[in-house]
Amino acid sequence: MSANELTSSDLELTTSAQGKMAELFQQVEENIEGVRVFATPGGCSGINFGMTFTDQLNANDGTLAFDSFKVIVDDATLEHLKGAQIDFVDNGDGNASFVFNNLPQVSAGGGCGTCGSQGGGCS
Repeated sequence: MSANELTSSDLELTTSAQGKMAELFQQVEENIEGVRVFATPGGCSGINFGMTFTDQLNANDGTLAFDSFKVIVDDATLEHLKGAQIDFVDNGDGNASFVFNNLPQVSAGGGCGTCGSQGGGCS
């Protein structure tokens, strides 16, 4: 099954995020297609994002290919991520994580009003 090819204007991974994902892929022994980025209801913007390894590629998926891995995003999730950047932040305090930056602004709804501006969280 063929998926649509995404570009860095759709979704960008920083050098740090690319390095960490490549490292994680080397640790996985299963046959996987890539890392799926997904959206679920929640958070102050109404949407939370996550990532998981996947062995499936669906007709509505887009892929962003790198040397040793692929990032997979379905059409519905991409609507909320278009133009976003995924970074990997490790401050050496044991709380290293992937961070979603430059998320599109939510035009309506409650919450704190600053979601999606930086770091994928509220300030």
